[in-house]
Amino acid sequence: MWPWEHLAVGYLLYSALTRYWSGDPPTTAAFVAVAFGTQFPDLVDKPLGWLLDLFQGGVSVAHSVFTAVALSAVVVALTRRVGRPKLGAAFVVGYLSHLPADAVYGAVFDGQIKLRPFFWPLVEAAPSASSGFLDNVAYYALRFLFFLTTDRGLAFLSLELLLLSFTAWIWFRDGCPGVPSRGAVTDLR
Repeated sequence: MWPWEHLAVGYLLYSALTRYWSGDPPTTAAFVAVAFGTQFPDLVDKPLGWLLDLFQGGVSVAHSVFTAVALSAVVVALTRRVGRPKLGAAFVVGYLSHLPADAVYGAVFDGQIKLRPFFWPLVEAAPSASSGFLDNVAYYALRFLFFLTTDRGLAFLSLELLLLSFTAWIWFRDGCPGVPSRGAVTDLR
């Protein structure tokens, strides 16, 4: 799944949950936390697998449900301890939305939901399609672009545009958290 797709899914989920819990939209700090959470597994696993060759592929330790549950518990405990539990919750919602989104996303390309990669270290990580960070990025980008030329890809693109448009609408409705309000920046002179 691409970073913007993870962000959209995580933000929609967090916005719905925070409005349900408190009736308020996400704050800027929570927006940053959920955004970081949605990207966290890839920020860890892609460099470890594609740059440092510590794992076979780009889905391993941070994509593992075992790591996700343990790290989420630590983040919640730490953010509660420092009096910022909503930030911990935002990160955890973002992080935990990443794994099922990746699992379902696999079905887009080959028709199967793949759960095995999320049980590392019990299941070995699948090898990468290419070697090296840039080669892997190029491989997945070209695969995605080729996919978009198919009938199934065009249907996916329609759903993608719907997801991103709906997320943008919710984000605007929430007051554009993460973007400073017009009077928020002080004169730096």
